Amino acid sequence: MINDNIKATGELTVVLKDGNGNTKEERKIPNLVVTVGKNFIASRMTSAPPAVMSHMAVGSTNTAPVAADTTLAAQLGTRAALTVVGGTAVANVITYNATFAPGIGTGAIVEAGIFNASTAGTMLARTVFSVVNKDAADTLTVSWALTIS
Repeated sequence: MINDNIKATGELTVVLKDGNGNTKEERKIPNLVVTVGKNFIASRMTSAPPAVMSHMAVGSTNTAPVAADTTLAAQLGTRAALTVVGGTAVANVITYNATFAPGIGTGAIVEAGIFNASTAGTMLARTVFSVVNKDAADTLTVSWALTIS
């Protein structure tokens, strides 16, 4: 009997720096690959795949993620473009990186998500975490690794 289970899991690293570039906080946080995200992964194997992941967003509502999520509960500001559109793939891990510059995504951040558009689009994954307080002069860098195993 062949038993082959494919699973998508992820973890993000959040680094908050003050206006002088000093690290204020660094965390590793697990995430949930939502149903529309799993459908997105499967659709990438078709002859007409959807647009690749291109943006990341942060938000201010810590409602627990569920598989049916399609957006953040309360997005803060605009979405940040990924450093490399589509992410960087090495073996079975794809990494998405984004930087929320001073004045972008400012506030009490408790959620994050990856999307394939600057507005609307498909959400790949969502997570919530204990508050990261981003001041107007701070820079937040998020590195999100998604593993297909």
